[in-house]
Amino acid sequence: MASAAEQLARNLNFATFAKAKALQQRIWFTLGALLVYRLGTYIPVPGIDPGAFAQSFQSSSQGIFGMLDLFAGGAVQRMAIFALNLIPYITASIVIQVITTASPRLEALRKEGESGRRKINQYTRYLAVVFCAVQAYGIAIGLEASQGVVLNPGWFFRLSTVITLVGGTMFLMWLGEQITSRGVGNGISLIIFAGIVANLPTTIVQTLELTRQGALSGLAGLGILVLAIVVIGVIVFFERAQRRLLIQYPKRQVGNKMFQGDTSHLPLKLNTSGVIPVIFGSSLLLLPATIAGFAAQGNAPQWLQVTAALLGRGQPLYLILFAVLIIFFSFFYTAIVFNPQDTADNLKRSGGFIPGIRPGERTAQYIDYVLTRITVVGALYLTVIALIPELIHSQLNVSQFIGGTSLLIMVTVTLDTISQIQSHLIAQQYEGLVRKSRLGGKRR
Repeated sequence: MASAAEQLARNLNFATFAKAKALQQRIWFTLGALLVYRLGTYIPVPGIDPGAFAQSFQSSSQGIFGMLDLFAGGAVQRMAIFALNLIPYITASIVIQVITTASPRLEALRKEGESGRRKINQYTRYLAVVFCAVQAYGIAIGLEASQGVVLNPGWFFRLSTVITLVGGTMFLMWLGEQITSRGVGNGISLIIFAGIVANLPTTIVQTLELTRQGALSGLAGLGILVLAIVVIGVIVFFERAQRRLLIQYPKRQVGNKMFQGDTSHLPLKLNTSGVIPVIFGSSLLLLPATIAGFAAQGNAPQWLQVTAALLGRGQPLYLILFAVLIIFFSFFYTAIVFNPQDTADNLKRSGGFIPGIRPGERTAQYIDYVLTRITVVGALYLTVIALIPELIHSQLNVSQFIGGTSLLIMVTVTLDTISQIQSHLIAQQYEGLVRKSRLGGKRR
């Protein structure tokens, strides 16, 4: 039999949405916040010549800066105040989470509840400022090394650039938190999602132009379109895939009546970590690659120029590191968000058990056993999907949008946002049913 939540979900319709005023306000707030973000991607950093920078960017747009521009929604090619986007914040989050697993003090803070999480978030913000300042200074040096881009080179330009870019990233951090608390969906993911979607029309036009000019054959263009559709279908399939563990509850007696024990399922997602491993892996690669790439434009040491070349998009070292980071963060983030021991303890307290498995420690071991094996499949799926655009780019020299990384972020964020909207609608409908039942009881 379907659960009460499933029955409510089937009854959702436009009339239910029309009555959900609070949800509508959240959606409008989210759209307004994303509009503010998009406006910021068109405000250039002071002290540069936008035309000269656009010409300079064209020579490196197919490298690591093209990938950075993908997440920034075109802000990099315009050198806007949001050029760094949320990459420093995401990198800081990765570092803090890794340190938390090794630091007893931070681990104790994480277990304190909301107050501990607030302190850890504060540490993350401080570290994000440091990462952001380092990247912003590297960008300022790189801009000065480009001929005719900076109007008045010097320490004043460097300082103003660092302040502007750091301030832009801090504002986006705040905006993402506001979307999460007052809007719909995860604010950080939605900002990255908005940047990718904003580049979609340009990417399609560029691909069609390559086909028209003959640089890309019509068959190859059709193949890319078919591949994108197939990838979307694969992403939806894997993101919805679950391994359901049967949970049984013992018989219970109420008065003189004996009730049959209930059964339910413990759903384990094939990809528990979602899109986080791809974003984390990209962010960690972008931090050193961005600094090395900008520094290599000037009179940089030989080792720095070699590093920039090795970390270029499509290079073997870049692909290997990207794959390793995705696999690592798939297991790492799954271990953070899902604790088999806590799940086993909760089942034991509620009287539930997995048939054939002893409650307690053995149940935790079994859940961990199953979770580890499905995470292997999920990690390989993410790796293959993320490497598809890199291989297409290296072979056909087309935009990396037509492929896995961008489509993965878009589809995953869309599914998550729709799920949250549906949860709000179910809660709204449930509250309405409870209100009607109370009114009916009072009339009797």
